[in-house]
Amino acid sequence: MLRVRHEPVFTMTLAGLSLRDLEYVVAVADLHHFGKAAERCAVSQPSLSIQIRRLEERLAITLFERSARGVLLTPDGKRLVAQARIVLQEAQRFIDLAQGLAQGQADLLSGPLRLGAIPTLGPYLFPRLLRPLRQAFPRLQLILHEVRTQDLLEQLRAGEIDAAFLSPPVDAHGLVLEPLFFEPFLLAHSPGAAAADFGRLTLDSLPAEGLILLEEGHCLRDQALLLCSRRPAGSAGRHATSLDTLRHMVAAGEGWSILPALCIPDPDPLRDLLRQTPFDRPDVGRWISLAWRASSPRPWQFRTLAALVMDCAAGWCLADGRRLGRAMGGGVEEYGAEGPGGEGQEARG
Repeated sequence: MLRVRHEPVFTMTLAGLSLRDLEYVVAVADLHHFGKAAERCAVSQPSLSIQIRRLEERLAITLFERSARGVLLTPDGKRLVAQARIVLQEAQRFIDLAQGLAQGQADLLSGPLRLGAIPTLGPYLFPRLLRPLRQAFPRLQLILHEVRTQDLLEQLRAGEIDAAFLSPPVDAHGLVLEPLFFEPFLLAHSPGAAAADFGRLTLDSLPAEGLILLEEGHCLRDQALLLCSRRPAGSAGRHATSLDTLRHMVAAGEGWSILPALCIPDPDPLRDLLRQTPFDRPDVGRWISLAWRASSPRPWQFRTLAALVMDCAAGWCLADGRRLGRAMGGGVEEYGAEGPGGEGQEARG
């Protein structure tokens, strides 16, 4: 008896395409697990699995390779998931644009705003910003994220967050970066070390041994290494997971390090064990910028946010008594450092 093999038939139309189905597919692709994807999408696992099966049938394509060890994207699935991400990003852009038009530009900052920051900045910047932000924009719903630079850029480009505080230089392809302020670096050392080991504090006077760094992946680690490029490679053998841990290690007498000024508390509970000494130059530090997607329909909102941050930064007093300057015309008020990319900066990453 002759058996006829039935090939899969493509039956998808725009009328049958659901953004929700694409959300399910992207969630499974991200998490490699149907149960976790269902939890993220706030549906039951059977419902999510059924919808994805139906979508595969209408597409006549298997998106996922299912096994007892987990879920993998098929080669066809990888191509379609990449396009699904674009569709979802554009759908969110459509919603954002409609929301902006409905509210009008008079209500510049309202509704949800997914705002990210690098870990060496967020814990020290957000406490200074939350009160003035909520007072100025009571209808704003902040959703805060804190991840390292590379992950922050990926989330920003993928539409998972709306804007981010970071420190350039970064791969700014497809992004807008608005300089906010220049944050000076300080040398963290034991109380008796400055006169004996450092003398007049210059970059050339930094000792060859004892440098403590953050773990790999932090842009501040790269900045410190750039500043200490004259030091032997073996001087950076100790690593910290956070700026607070780094301060504790220096206070314990393990070595010295370079810290951004905003992370120094005032008053400092470690003041008897730890000193933070300014460098002899005002341009040793990093720029902080606000980044958003160039394709975003909400640039006026982000520029409003940037303006508020710059106004706030102009009044922030650092632990050593100096004021943090705001970005002004490619330079910075009070510190005089050139803008991001300027020759006057020792470290800009």
